[in-house]
Amino acid sequence: MQTSLLTLVAQRLALGFLLLLAVSLLIFVGTNILPGDVAEAILGQSATPESLANLRRDLGLNDPAYIRYFNWLGGIATGDLGNALTNGSNISEAVGKRLFNTLFLAGTAAVISVPLAILLGLIAVRYRNRWPDKMISGLTLTSISLPEFFIGYLLIYFGAVKFGWFPSVATVYDSMGFWERLNIVALPALTLTLVVLAHMMRMTRAAILNVMQSAYVETAELKGLSAFNVIRKHAFPNAIAPIVNVVMLNLAYLIVGVVVVEVIFVYPGMGQYLVDHVAKRDVPVVQACGLIFAAFFIGLNLVADIVAIATNPRIRHPK
Repeated sequence: MQTSLLTLVAQRLALGFLLLLAVSLLIFVGTNILPGDVAEAILGQSATPESLANLRRDLGLNDPAYIRYFNWLGGIATGDLGNALTNGSNISEAVGKRLFNTLFLAGTAAVISVPLAILLGLIAVRYRNRWPDKMISGLTLTSISLPEFFIGYLLIYFGAVKFGWFPSVATVYDSMGFWERLNIVALPALTLTLVVLAHMMRMTRAAILNVMQSAYVETAELKGLSAFNVIRKHAFPNAIAPIVNVVMLNLAYLIVGVVVVEVIFVYPGMGQYLVDHVAKRDVPVVQACGLIFAAFFIGLNLVADIVAIATNPRIRHPK
């Protein structure tokens, strides 16, 4: 049994690595087939042919694409993401600070949204087809229907402009204390929470309701257990695997999908960093950010797969 579990986990990890390698190739190809000249974008249209040729040589743009790709991978393997074309700054150092800010924002939203989504899903199942279930489902359906930028602007208007509870611009810096930083990121964290809360809650409700139709749940009900104990002791533990999958997918979205929210609140995270350098056509920065986002997304999906394997004996023992 232990060997079978380790084999399945090793297979998932190997597939995840191959998928990340394939994504890195797509990112490299996609950024290199973009129209325009990187050297001209840096020096401007008034640059002389000699200066353009010298810059292309210095940037290695004259090398074949496959050599540039393997040089890029080699740098990533050693922790060197290269230098930004626009200002020459070290990308690894800049990404380290920005990534911490993004993870802090995503973590704050996750701490709020995950337990709340599971709690609301349990309440909706407990009072199925009654007013608490209908009210929760209606509110979450409304939240799903609203795009995140619209939610963000609504929160800015009411939370910052009208009532002045929180700042509208989420500017953070290294020396800022935890509680001060938490106050600054309140509005963007609440925006992300509202975006992912509805989906996690609805999927939690659906997963538990699916388990509630099982024979062992009916047996527990016939034994006289209360609805709360049936859900707590029988339905919820057996619905953990699909719930974990949904939670991990939404956590991946919290990290990868922060781009719009960070731009709205001018938050100095990975999303804002990526958008700024896309506008400047800074290819190394775009490649680095894209690969980091892909690594988090694939990694969290791998965690979801491994948890599903560990909690589901039918997957571990298909025979």
